[in-house]
Amino acid sequence: MPFVNMKKAATVSGSSKSFSVRVTTMDAELEFSNIEVFSFELHYNPAGNNYLSTQGRQQTSFLAGKRHKATGKDLFELVCRTIGLRETWYFGLQFIDSKGYISWLKFDKKVLDQDVPKETPVPFLFLAKFFPEDVSEELIQEITQHLFFLQVKQSIINMDIYCPPEASVLLASYAVQAKYGDYDTSTYKIGTLASEDLLPQRVIDQYQMTPQMWEERIKEWYADHRGMSRDEAEMEYLKIAQDLEMYGVNYFQIENKKNTDLWLGVDALGLNVYESNNKLCPKIMFPWNEIKNISFKDKRFVIKPVEKKSPDFVFKPPKLRINKLILELCIGNHELFTRRRKPDSMEIQQMKTNAREEKIRKQMDRARLAKEKQLKEEALKEKEELEKRLHMLQEEVRAAQELLRRSEETTELLAEKAQIAEEEAILLAQKASETEGEIHRMKLKEMKNEEERMIMEYRAREAEMIATKILEDSERRALEAEQLKIDLVQAKLNEQSAKEKLMEVARVSPYTQQAMYGLHSLPSDFAELQLDEPPMDDLQEMGEASEASCDLLGAGDMDQLSIEIEKEREEYMEKSKHLQEQLKELKTEIEVLKVEENETELDRQHDEKIRRGDTKYSTLRMSLH
Repeated sequence: MPFVNMKKAATVSGSSKSFSVRVTTMDAELEFSNIEVFSFELHYNPAGNNYLSTQGRQQTSFLAGKRHKATGKDLFELVCRTIGLRETWYFGLQFIDSKGYISWLKFDKKVLDQDVPKETPVPFLFLAKFFPEDVSEELIQEITQHLFFLQVKQSIINMDIYCPPEASVLLASYAVQAKYGDYDTSTYKIGTLASEDLLPQRVIDQYQMTPQMWEERIKEWYADHRGMSRDEAEMEYLKIAQDLEMYGVNYFQIENKKNTDLWLGVDALGLNVYESNNKLCPKIMFPWNEIKNISFKDKRFVIKPVEKKSPDFVFKPPKLRINKLILELCIGNHELFTRRRKPDSMEIQQMKTNAREEKIRKQMDRARLAKEKQLKEEALKEKEELEKRLHMLQEEVRAAQELLRRSEETTELLAEKAQIAEEEAILLAQKASETEGEIHRMKLKEMKNEEERMIMEYRAREAEMIATKILEDSERRALEAEQLKIDLVQAKLNEQSAKEKLMEVARVSPYTQQAMYGLHSLPSDFAELQLDEPPMDDLQEMGEASEASCDLLGAGDMDQLSIEIEKEREEYMEKSKHLQEQLKELKTEIEVLKVEENETELDRQHDEKIRRGDTKYSTLRMSLH
């Protein structure tokens, strides 16, 4: 947890006793020192030497005031100012007293005059003491919503609040969305959710499913929450959690007049009495508007209904101090119950207005960032496509160049062969001419004598045969030389065609010339993509200004905002129907893996309640009618 250490601003002489406290919230641990010496006031003082640092918030310093012992209210307000909380009426400082019972710090008493632990620093828990009826309508600040989300989530995981298995999976998906943001297949690692503490152990033990199987089902719904911000995911979590039967209920063991063990539940709507083995379905309900008086004397606690004919409900807890705690919770819940049914104060109205404006501003910022992200992705995608096309054109150019090179090599080879063939044809022609001369000389010698003539005739015939053969070879070589000339002409034509194709590629693509010489001359439009930023002068002017404002809503935009809010409500109702269908589908899917002997009494009671068609508020609606 983040740690904040708060020190006194100055040293004061005297023997006044001081003490330190450690306050643990759901996501931070705060330590305050020398609490009792002064009544502290926090003021903005950028030039001060003693600072309080709270995770990036503005720096503050202590100014010493009137010396007195710090009350519970002083300490509580100091914590609220430290974390920036304005909806203080829901919260309190909880501690364990010397008898081991849970107690809440009283605001009107000195801190050390109460039965706080004798430790240094004194430990306190900053928790929600009272719960709203409708989180979407009542919770205003994001810090309030976040603290409620963390506390309710922890109560569900610790099984202090009963949650059905299918609803547990859905709530886990919203918790993952709030923690990690949008699901991304490129960065998500298998096993990430399996190592998280997301489901109650009771749900895990109830089904024959591996952690990977649970992770897969959570991931399916997690992927559906894409585009949802952290505060939206936390609010969706709380909307579902507030419909659970044990949400916001403080349970106390009591006995009635017949010494029968019962449970008393105190929540935002009233007092409920449960049987000792069933915390889900109340047997008796006392809405706050039907209770006339609540009082106790010693251990005897009395609830007087408004209806005169209705008998008083009398019970007794095991310890007297529990009566005091019950009465304290009843007074606080009844006060909030009454306040909700009155017009909002000016402070609440201003807070809601600021919250709406802040929400609209954040929505506009998210829309702007989403649009910029989309444009950047489109530009990157277009750049990749152009680079891919350029690469293809480069490949075509390289192929055309390779074809041209091969054509030139073929042409040179054919030219060499044609030259060799011509030389061989000339040699054969010379040999044929020499043979004909030899024949002529042999014919002249033929006349000398017959024998010589016969010999000469024989030799002449043989010479004629040789000459004929040589002549045929000469003609064949001539034909081959002629064919090589034709091939040479064809090779030159092919070379010309390859050059024309290369020129055609150059005419078609504006990137051909760059492709021939590499990517060094790409257009500068694709070298670097940048998003526009506000001028530095404007940022400096904003930083130097002591005050800045921006009208987010025009004079005629409030009606449009109301229409949008009504539209969102209709969409939420439609989404709720779809959500119930999804929950039924998931329950049916995992039902076959259920282990009946691991089913708890709360599971059986919840299933029986669903079969009867009861909901959290059905009994209350029947009693009101």
